[in-house]
Order: sequence, then C-alpha cells, then structure tokens
Amino acid sequence: MNILVAQPHGLCSGVARALRIAQKALGEHPGETLWCYHQLVHNEHVVSDLRAQGARFVDDLAEVPRGARVLFSAHGVSPAIRAEAHARDLRVIDATCPFVAKVHREALAFARRGLPVALVGHKGHDEVVGVLGEAPAQIRVVETQADAAALRADFPDAAEVAVLSQTTVSQAMVEDRLADLRALGLTPLLPDRRDICTATQERQDAVRALAALADRFLVLGSRTSSNSKRLAEVAQSAGCPATLIASPEELDGLDLTGVRTLALTSGASTPEPLLDALRAKLTRA
Repeated sequence: MNILVAQPHGLCSGVARALRIAQKALGEHPGETLWCYHQLVHNEHVVSDLRAQGARFVDDLAEVPRGARVLFSAHGVSPAIRAEAHARDLRVIDATCPFVAKVHREALAFARRGLPVALVGHKGHDEVVGVLGEAPAQIRVVETQADAAALRADFPDAAEVAVLSQTTVSQAMVEDRLADLRALGLTPLLPDRRDICTATQERQDAVRALAALADRFLVLGSRTSSNSKRLAEVAQSAGCPATLIASPEELDGLDLTGVRTLALTSGASTPEPLLDALRAKLTRA
C-alpha cells in the first residue's frame, strides 16, 4: 500500500504557541497547580500529557481557588469570563490564538457600529462561545440556513450584516451562509482579512489536492476538534472516503482491504509523534 502524507499537516502556530505558554507556566512554578479553563487545545493526548505535569482542567472558574493561576485556552474566552477572573484575583495566563483574538476585535468593532453580526461557526464550540460574549445582543451564530433566517427575523429592518467566522470552519460553509444572507435581502460586510486562519485553509487545500490521488483518507485528530472534522469533510467532498481517528490504536478497527493508496493528515492540535506512530503502525501492518 502506497502511503501519502498531506503537506502541511499537524500543529498550527496558534496551538504550538499555546503549548509553549503552558509548558513555560508549568516549569516556572513546579509543584503548583496550573488551572486551565477548558481544554488548552482539542486533543485528548495533549490534555492528558499536561494533566500528568500538574495541570487541572475545569469548565467553571468557580472551581479555581481565589488567587490561583489560570490559563485561558487557545480558543479564547468572553469578556464576562475575564471579568470573573479579575474579580476573583486569578493570575491569568492568556494562550488565546492571535487569529481568534482578531475575530474578537472585529466582533466588538462591528457591534459598536450598531450592526447585526452573523458569526459563521458551530454552536457551543469554545471559540464561538467566546466571540459571542463580546456582544450577545447583536451577534447571532449562523451555522445553518435556518439560523440565517432567524437572524433576519431578529433584525427585520437591517440592510447590512457583518459576517465573521470561526477560524476553523471551511470556506465552503462561509460561502453557503453568505449566499443565505444575500437571499434574505442582506448585504454582507466582511472584515479586511478573512477569519479562517491561514493554517486551516492550507491544510484543507492540501487534503483537497491529495484526495484526487488516494483511495482512502485517514485524518488523525480528536473528535472534539473542529479543524480535524473539517479535514475529513473536505476529503469526503472531494470524492475520497475519509475517516477521522483519534489515535493510531484505532487503526486496528479499520478495514483497509483493497486500498492501494492511503492518504494521511493530522489536525492542527495533533502532535507530530502521533502521526509518526500511525505511519509506523501502517508500515508494520
């Protein structure tokens, strides 16, 4: 079986930066618990490794002792969470991805202009929840065509709508939602630079190109990882059957009979050693 690996793949700069920040914080105060608000990145292997080094992960700041150190994840947080941390004298270490921080600034700027804001993304995702918190009265998460219609109903007199996006969605999803909003009589206003991060787009483009050469695609990444799920969807939409697996061990449950060319990639929060282990396992199979 011929094995092809998409280039680029794996850790993006935002995730690598967050990991460096976490490792530095753990090393500066050995023995002191580093509290992490939400998973630092959406990869269970990374989270498990950090937990073994003394990090504790919580979804409620009330669980963090007053005055303790708390690390905000790469996905960013809402202003309300920052205010709560300040009120409880928490020592904040901010690992928010710069691309995500850019979307926060754009959301606030558009909202201050009095515009409704369509945030194209996945409801409940940590990044989306954080951006939504910048101006909840004016921002609506638009994941589906029905969500676009609901936004129009909430702002019946609006002629324009600002359109932002989660940094890890596909460009196809953004284009679909733009079409929905235009069909509802709204004129979309976009930021100067698109919100889908460069790493996300480059990895999706690499998968799309490789899908034409392969019989099957495997994406290594967590099932909670938006960007990993999008990579599998991109391969599938390009005509190549794709499977998202969380670890090399899941290879044992896959039937690769008849696959002559197998393509591999890994999500933006997947450490390179995991992909190396997957390749080694395939080579031995």
